[in-house]
Amino acid sequence: MTDKPAQSTQSFYGLGIAPKILDILERIKFKVPTPIQLKAIPLAIEGKDVIGIAQTGTGKTHSFAIPMVQILAQKKGIGLVLAPTRELAIQIDEVFQGIARPFGIRTACLIGGASMQDQVRALRNKPRVIIATPGRLIDHMTQWNVVLDDAVMLVLDEADRMLDMGFTPQVEKILRFMPKERQTMLFSATIPKEIMQMAAKHMKLPVNVEIAPSGTAAERVTHELFVVKKDFKLQLLGKILAQYHGPILLFSRTKHNARKITRSIREMRHSAAEIHSDRSLSQRREALSGFKSGKYKVLVATDIASRGIDVTGIELVLNYDLPDDTENYVHRIGRTGRAGNKGHAISFATPDQKGNVRDIEKLMRAPLPISKHPDIFQEQFTQSSHHPPRHSYHQSSDRRPKNNYGQKRHTQHKSKFYR
Repeated sequence: MTDKPAQSTQSFYGLGIAPKILDILERIKFKVPTPIQLKAIPLAIEGKDVIGIAQTGTGKTHSFAIPMVQILAQKKGIGLVLAPTRELAIQIDEVFQGIARPFGIRTACLIGGASMQDQVRALRNKPRVIIATPGRLIDHMTQWNVVLDDAVMLVLDEADRMLDMGFTPQVEKILRFMPKERQTMLFSATIPKEIMQMAAKHMKLPVNVEIAPSGTAAERVTHELFVVKKDFKLQLLGKILAQYHGPILLFSRTKHNARKITRSIREMRHSAAEIHSDRSLSQRREALSGFKSGKYKVLVATDIASRGIDVTGIELVLNYDLPDDTENYVHRIGRTGRAGNKGHAISFATPDQKGNVRDIEKLMRAPLPISKHPDIFQEQFTQSSHHPPRHSYHQSSDRRPKNNYGQKRHTQHKSKFYR
């Protein structure tokens, strides 16, 4: 079933949610379910296997946390949630704790980079919900700290990201140690064919809930593209940082470049932190908490942070480098414009990245409006004054747009730097 991503006007009443959980939702001021919650929660409570596809920032975590807590409150067994990154696992654990504690249901969060001893102590307290990254869960299984014989529910969150990160062998290994008679839910923003193959192999007649077409970007996010030579990126970044005053999440393709960009931003007298795989868990937590609290204006990240960073009020996502994987564009920009709020995404593309931009536009089924900053582009392009530069990937050699769509975008779209 496919539904328009419009905000639901219904309440959580009537979805089959137990009164005690409804009281909890009321207390944390959750009044209106998102479209994915509206469709997935009743199916999950009924015990059906569910494949939930929805863009980032639409409330997928509560779509499986609410049913899992309700079912575990009624029957014996444990629930397992697998997530691709440490940050996402921590956030899922926080959501579960808010709902599960009133039921006396404990959780354990098993992630790499954290103390194994602390996790063993948490496991000895007999948690009913285990949230884990695949590698660390296998470490505990190997040491017999975790036995999955009584698992009655499994959730694969951001499953396509797990495949992208090479977790397929670990996930398959974990599934071999789980009972076949279980409820399985799979949630993601995109759904490549590998996901469907996994679903066919490990799920029982799953119900597809697709709120937006796979690859659809967040509805209230506006987009802007700058065609800029590599050597001028930092100069353009400085202009943009001077224009925006709210929190900015900046994406770099590599961790080495993330370090360099962070240093450059600090030299521009803006507060910045970095988050990537070379940072320890404590460093990553400090960077994220500092970004949330306003200590840092800019958080510079690699794609490890493209999902699972749930920070409200991010004013701008800036793709300093386009992602290697086109689908990561959707996940990156999903960090802004969350929960019905407006957001903005700016991307830098070098003149030789025409194909990358077209791939992104094809995935999103929409063009990326192209802008220019006069101060920067006058220094880059020395063209005749009779032919001012029109920086578009959608032009023929005689400088005329190939189609009316490209013409409309150029003549009607103006970036904030023109206003």
